[in-house]
Amino acid sequence: MAIYFVGDIQGCYHELRALLAQVAFSPETDQLWLAGDLVARGPDSLKTLRYIKALGNSARVVLGNHDLHLLAIYGGLKKAKASDFFDELLAAADVDELMDWLAKQPLIQKLPNENVYMSHAGLPPFWTPAEAMAQANDVNSKLASALRNDWLAIMYGEEPNLWSLAKSADEKFRVTVNSLTRMRYCQLDYGLEFSCKLSVEQAPAHIKPWFEFAEKEKNYSWIFGHWASLMGHCPVEHIYALDTGCVWGGHLTLLRWSDKQLFTEHCHSVKQR
Repeated sequence: MAIYFVGDIQGCYHELRALLAQVAFSPETDQLWLAGDLVARGPDSLKTLRYIKALGNSARVVLGNHDLHLLAIYGGLKKAKASDFFDELLAAADVDELMDWLAKQPLIQKLPNENVYMSHAGLPPFWTPAEAMAQANDVNSKLASALRNDWLAIMYGEEPNLWSLAKSADEKFRVTVNSLTRMRYCQLDYGLEFSCKLSVEQAPAHIKPWFEFAEKEKNYSWIFGHWASLMGHCPVEHIYALDTGCVWGGHLTLLRWSDKQLFTEHCHSVKQR
């Protein structure tokens, strides 16, 4: 059995299928681990969700910020933008089934018997992997409950930005979601920093990419997406960046875990995105 990790698909269904064809992916014998943001901005979010859902246990998914935003739109909490390309998906006959399936997907996945983890945005420096898993599981249970929309309604916002400042259940939920689906930079006190849009080379000295805080940790590996401008470049050897901006005209990246070989499929078209 081969295990493959893939970065942000964002509705780039045909690129995904072409990439899987490169490695002769077989749902009967292989597993596909997806680092979140399955939907939005690309042309085929509906086909993408249907295909991944149909893979059953051969697919291991984590939720990204765009996936959560889709759930909020479906729940009537937010309005879709034209650039989301959600019209076909939201009008689909099976949208209820797809959204129920999506809401049950976790924020973190861990490889059995290995200290290998996957989340959409990474691991915040104020948590160990075990602590992150515990908080992710709490969010998962809330999103899978009948109170899903109540929790989705309070996930928006950037405060508090540090786990130690989160006192209420609402605040803990928001920090967990932001950490695992939106994080890029952190302040030196580990607080989440969302305002910086500069490249890693241009970022001010008082913030660092989250993975630089983990540079000395060698007892786990972490796979993440979300940060397209990195284009897969991460200087920390046990951390793997897989979002390579397919939806923006870059490429989709697949990592075969057994030998760490990378496979790519260039964007087929950026028209109307």
